[in-house]
Amino acid sequence: MLDLAREILQTLSHNKLRTALTGIAVAWGIFMLIVLLGASRGLYNATQRNNGVEQSSYASVWGGWTGKAHKGYKEGRRISLKDDDLEPVEKDGGPHIARADATMSVDTARVSTQKDFISGGIYGAGPNAAVQDRVKVKYGRFINDRDMAERRKVVVLQADQARLLFGDEKDAVGKRVDCMGLSWVVVGVYENEWRRTTYAPFNTVMMLTGNKGTIDEMQVKLKDMATEADVKDVNASLRGVLSQRHDFADDDQGAVHVWNRFENYLAQGVANRVLNAVVWIIGLLTLLSGIVGVSNIMFVSVRERTHEIGIRRAIGAKPRSILVQVLAESVAITAMFGYVGVFFGIVVTEILDKTVGQTEFLYNPRVDIGVAVQVTVVLVLVGALAGFFPAKKATKVKPVEALRDE
Repeated sequence: MLDLAREILQTLSHNKLRTALTGIAVAWGIFMLIVLLGASRGLYNATQRNNGVEQSSYASVWGGWTGKAHKGYKEGRRISLKDDDLEPVEKDGGPHIARADATMSVDTARVSTQKDFISGGIYGAGPNAAVQDRVKVKYGRFINDRDMAERRKVVVLQADQARLLFGDEKDAVGKRVDCMGLSWVVVGVYENEWRRTTYAPFNTVMMLTGNKGTIDEMQVKLKDMATEADVKDVNASLRGVLSQRHDFADDDQGAVHVWNRFENYLAQGVANRVLNAVVWIIGLLTLLSGIVGVSNIMFVSVRERTHEIGIRRAIGAKPRSILVQVLAESVAITAMFGYVGVFFGIVVTEILDKTVGQTEFLYNPRVDIGVAVQVTVVLVLVGALAGFFPAKKATKVKPVEALRDE
């Protein structure tokens, strides 16, 4: 090991300018690779945070306009979904349907207290809306099944709205607000960066509006989803059940609109894998100049040590030992400069994490131990590649000619 370290120092000291430029090229390539991998991981984490498996296991369905004549009905007929569509969808929608909920909003409703009021209406939804809308309950609870069954007059407020109405969001739970001429109990306060919805049980809102069961949107909870084929099965099943209930052709795409979030989740997974591959390609191409530089250094080192190599060969050193020595020097030089780039790359990713690493588009852009292992493997392979041809040249040195070399 000491001999190897001495040989490396000797190689580096022969041409300090070339060594410095080569070291900068290797360090820069690894630095860019680490930063790009960190940014890629941050983008992936943000995507998973915003649209992870749990949030993506939903399909939204809403009515549209028929584009085909069917069973005596002309095209252009309005299809409005009803609350009594929920049970058939759950029962006959297939093995991937776990639950169906409905939503509706009353935009004209005003939520108020003696202190202040908020506009924007009230939104009737089921318990699954907390997951689908990425609502994080801060105090109290969200709407539950018992609220739905008993048609309770309860609401869940956004934190800013709770502060506006009560002065302190902590004091909001258990207090009452006025809405639609009735008194409602605040059962929860939630956090969300951009949502300002006031949630209430769907069944309660439906009862108070008296709109004969028409809903705005159906939210379907999915289960056991894994492939694109499952997405197609769910979409076809939903259209099939609703086409029988509302008399439209099951291949009429405009009659009902289905947004299957799991399809987007699969597409995001493919996009993230492509992005990761592109990052590695860019990083390796950036390393190419460093590879050439290290290879040139090793060629010079072999040429300057031709006499020494000849002596080693003359006293019995095998070509394999010469090959291993040159490769080891090349790998060591590459790794030494490469880890300088790793260090500064990690510093930059930590800065990114502290400054913009908790946003909606970039979340925790750090490199983990898996990336460190991958980069180490890359450094070893790059160093071996850079030293391979100089090493092959060294093994072809003939002892007699080398001993005569001055």
